[in-house]
Amino acid sequence: MSKYIIFISTAVSAFLFITPAIAEKISLTNLSAYINSLSIIKTNFIQINSDGSKDEGQLYMNRPGRLRLEYAPPNNALVIASTGSVAIYDDKSKSGPAVFPLKHSPLNFFLQNNVDLKNNGMVSKHIKKQEYTIVITRDPRGKIPGEIEMAFSGNPTTLRQWTITDQSNQKTTIILGKLHKQKFLPRSLFSISMNRPDVN
Repeated sequence: MSKYIIFISTAVSAFLFITPAIAEKISLTNLSAYINSLSIIKTNFIQINSDGSKDEGQLYMNRPGRLRLEYAPPNNALVIASTGSVAIYDDKSKSGPAVFPLKHSPLNFFLQNNVDLKNNGMVSKHIKKQEYTIVITRDPRGKIPGEIEMAFSGNPTTLRQWTITDQSNQKTTIILGKLHKQKFLPRSLFSISMNRPDVN
């Protein structure tokens, strides 16, 4: 379960087209508007763990406040953020999911109702690197250890990938497939309970 805890407790992508290296750096205002436009989303993802191993799965998001990472076999792990909490389900665990407050996770930043990269004081770096605009965020209060590095391409603005570095300098990278906007996702997908939620 540890690699999922690293992902959540120190934390949301690759799709569409690579933009030319001459593209200008995307402003924090425009990046905030883009993140806030991501409402009901479904996509696949690849997770590259700190030991070099890979996991795959499906991501479901219903901003604000809800996210589901559903890992493919043989993993069968599940991570749900909803109703102010994060739950980690692991088939190897016999004691039920591990649950902790969403506010203790950087996921809270991404899932909040209004993301404001320009004024929230969390951005430690905002640079242009090849064809990507790179934004690194960390908690300025030091209450949430680690940092998140997000890579965006332009034309159109697209979150392609993020890397989470925890307090032990362990890195976990998430790469997403093409985001598919949805009109509706069942609330049961984001239900946190002692039993593993059904997948519709």
